[in-house]
Amino acid sequence: MTVLAKAMLGGRAYRWWLTALAAAIVTGVLLWLRQWHQGLAVTGMSRDVAWGLYIGQFTFFVGVAASAVTVVLPYYLHAWRAFARVVILGELLAIASIVVSLLFVLVDMGRPDRLLNVLLHPSPSSLMFWDMLALAGYLALNVIVARAALAAEIDGAPPATWTRGLVLLSIPWAVSIHTVTAFLYAGLAGRPFWLTAAMAPRFLASAFAAGPALLILLCGAFRYDIGEEALCKLRLVMTYAMTANVFLALMEVFTAFYSGIPGHAAPYSSWTWLSGGFAAAALALALGRSRYAPAAVFASLAIDKGVVLIPAGFIPSPSGAVTPYIPTAVELGIVLAIWSVGALLVTILFRVAIAARELDAGASPQCLAS
Repeated sequence: MTVLAKAMLGGRAYRWWLTALAAAIVTGVLLWLRQWHQGLAVTGMSRDVAWGLYIGQFTFFVGVAASAVTVVLPYYLHAWRAFARVVILGELLAIASIVVSLLFVLVDMGRPDRLLNVLLHPSPSSLMFWDMLALAGYLALNVIVARAALAAEIDGAPPATWTRGLVLLSIPWAVSIHTVTAFLYAGLAGRPFWLTAAMAPRFLASAFAAGPALLILLCGAFRYDIGEEALCKLRLVMTYAMTANVFLALMEVFTAFYSGIPGHAAPYSSWTWLSGGFAAAALALALGRSRYAPAAVFASLAIDKGVVLIPAGFIPSPSGAVTPYIPTAVELGIVLAIWSVGALLVTILFRVAIAARELDAGASPQCLAS
């Protein structure tokens, strides 16, 4: 029996899980077809709030993809053997996250054929062009490296030596994809909430907290033992990164209110304060080493980055108008469908990786850097 066939087998709960994901995806496709024919008017977006939940989710998952560097860098550069059982999962999570990110861009374009204009008519002066290039390149790197690592696991051999160069290239590339994403917002002079030099470091700090938190949750969901040392190190990275993220967010709050400039304080609505409260609570749990900390960190950042960040940037508009944004059922259904695509990819890819690891259970973990 092949590793893929073994990974696809499961009990009743597993089949129900796949059925639920498939149902959500089909429903989302139908809603997207409706959006395609009727336009983005079926969403809660408007002239004043041109980006909404789609771009927020895109931003969040680009960060999750970039967070693979938190396990790749220690393992390949410093021969940190504690991450031997988790590094492949980080790379596979990055693949699923990039696919999800690109799908959110696709549905936000209104007409998917417009996405081809970025490639057919490239504009080096456009940050969107560089963002698409960075995401596509990072996806290709992770697919090649992960495939080579899985093949090595199945064969019970160390990864091919040529993959080391690609891994080293993927480390700065991971940082670049989220930095360029931050530049999409930080360079907009008419949006005070985004116009800050701290946007890129805050993006990276939140990414390096959300990614390890999600990896911990997924390893628990799949009942995959990565070892106590690796688990402790992931929690440590998550806690440090979350601390940096909250610190940077507090600096923004100080600047916004101490300056006394109305446009800088206006975006801090009830939703913004709610996400800040979640972040503070998550940080307290992380510092207290609570077992609920990974779930709290991931949820707080999913709200902060995936829900609040984008609409808050449009408040107020350059003309001073405050336009409310409430996602419609169509938007929510499409978002759920794309999350389901990501969950399906993670389910299959993780089960393949775990099956490959179990197949090679007798072999000792190999470190490419050794």
